Amino acid sequence: MTGIKILKIGGSVLTDKARLESARFEVVERIAAEIAGAGEGLILVHGAGSFGHIHAKNFGLVEMFSPEGVLQTHRSVVRLNDLVVESLTGAGSNPVPVHPLSSTILKDGRIDLMEIGPVVEMVNRGLLPVLHGDVAMDRVKGAGIVSGDQLVSHLARALKPEIVGLGTAVDGVIHNGELLAEVRRSDLSKIGSDLGPSAGVDVTGGMRGKLQELLDLADDGVSSTIFNAEKPGMIERALRGERAGTFVEGRA
Repeated sequence: MTGIKILKIGGSVLTDKARLESARFEVVERIAAEIAGAGEGLILVHGAGSFGHIHAKNFGLVEMFSPEGVLQTHRSVVRLNDLVVESLTGAGSNPVPVHPLSSTILKDGRIDLMEIGPVVEMVNRGLLPVLHGDVAMDRVKGAGIVSGDQLVSHLARALKPEIVGLGTAVDGVIHNGELLAEVRRSDLSKIGSDLGPSAGVDVTGGMRGKLQELLDLADDGVSSTIFNAEKPGMIERALRGERAGTFVEGRA
């Protein structure tokens, strides 16, 4: 869709992933203010951070079906989503929450079906859809985790946005201590072993999982940028289309 931009803000930016349901309130408010200046045509996805990963791990949702785990994990991520939506409203945006549990079905951990019509209509009406990492029903496993990164790649594959930006707690993809300006699929075998786990609890694959999602997306013709959302002003740069971190491109 012409004019569409997709921005994801990682849970490691919005929360302290080592402490259960610990939001970084000042960071959330600062990011909300930066997003408010982005104009219309934006879809926001945020990670779950310590509001989802810890519950999901405690209930073993990656390995087994747990009715209580589904409920408690979803309730937790909704609490963070409510906080983000409230901050965006206070900053002057017109956000609306979109909960993947109610619109997404997985098959063995991957999105099999997702209703994006409401999201498109929201954007067309000048609203800011705010999606988030969530628990979702799974045709094979009963339930599973749909990460914010997987939501981004699914939406971008369907909508072909002009810009896809992923704000993280690091400057981008780091290899041998240096920031990589761009990454192609052919680079993954060389740098993959250096991509360590995320700080805190993470059930969605950390940086390697993020990069794999974006390389799959790039193979379908949509490039993206991984940047540091903890640095003020970087969101604005990313939404302008600047290569403000690591640019993820298609096949070499």
